[in-house]
Amino acid sequence: MRIGYSMWGFLGDGIVDTPDGARAYRRPFIDGVIAAGHEIVLLQINRDLYEAGEDLRDRYRWHMGFPDLDALIFEWRWPLLGRNTTRCGTVGHTCDLHRQTELFSRYTSAGTPTLVWDLDRRLPAEDRCRQLPNVVVGEFALQPTPGAVNLFCPVPDDLLNVADPQRLAAADRPTSLVYVGNRYDRDEAFDRYFAPAAATLPHRVAGKWPQAEAWPQVSFTGRCGFAEVRQIHRVALATVLLLPERYATVGHMTSRWFEALLAGCLPLAPTEIHGVETYGPPQLRVRDGHDVIEKLAWLRSIAGSGEHADLIAACLGHLEPFRCSAQVAIAIKLLEGLS
Repeated sequence: MRIGYSMWGFLGDGIVDTPDGARAYRRPFIDGVIAAGHEIVLLQINRDLYEAGEDLRDRYRWHMGFPDLDALIFEWRWPLLGRNTTRCGTVGHTCDLHRQTELFSRYTSAGTPTLVWDLDRRLPAEDRCRQLPNVVVGEFALQPTPGAVNLFCPVPDDLLNVADPQRLAAADRPTSLVYVGNRYDRDEAFDRYFAPAAATLPHRVAGKWPQAEAWPQVSFTGRCGFAEVRQIHRVALATVLLLPERYATVGHMTSRWFEALLAGCLPLAPTEIHGVETYGPPQLRVRDGHDVIEKLAWLRSIAGSGEHADLIAACLGHLEPFRCSAQVAIAIKLLEGLS
């Protein structure tokens, strides 16, 4: 199949001043579709080239028109006031939503098999596109919206294949606790789990956290480059899986889980997350900030030991069902079913 792929982000390291959590898995996913014998045509602007100065045109194809396609995949975009809802050419405008709308009108409305991948749970449950016979909606959630299907956050096979629990446990980890990610809708989880531990332990929060005066005890270091994310996790003992409520209630897990774990930074999982047992062993579940402090003290006491390596190995086992290759196969099967 020739598959059009609409995404507002990067395949390479991108730039610092933009949110794009999908960078952790987008390129492996697209490479997996190509390796399966299909052609990918990227249908949004080449941000790698025009914003990051990275030329990937020798490997990937971009097209800003309307090429012949057999199927379409959207990384779903939604209205963001002052950004993609403004007129083209105005200051601060991004054209992701306009382009998505015209692609949907040209292809999906005309019957082209379409996979809407709702990475951020922003597609309303009542949206008319869910009712179209040529559309399937994929979600990260363990409990997807009625009518949608599981298409989980893909864990890159290459990174999982080389993850060595012994080597990861042996690494020096002077920072007890980190969080890498932006603030969006995470205040309640941050207050409950991260902030109490940050008052007493070496820590770091990297990401966009504006107006964070409510947490004077927390060390916010601002946004970091994508390539720096792994390095931050490599020197940290643990992180907390901080999820917005709309994610936690349905078990929607982001790439922060595997980004931390594949660097040996153990993920502490709040018990309120739906299907929490899917994302790690019971030893790493926490109910509040006090639990986080106690777990970190225990992890520090076993750091570098065989018990530490065994715990990392147990966590890595939870990543297996989320392999990128498995999600690629699901996506292709879904599109072929629509055809």
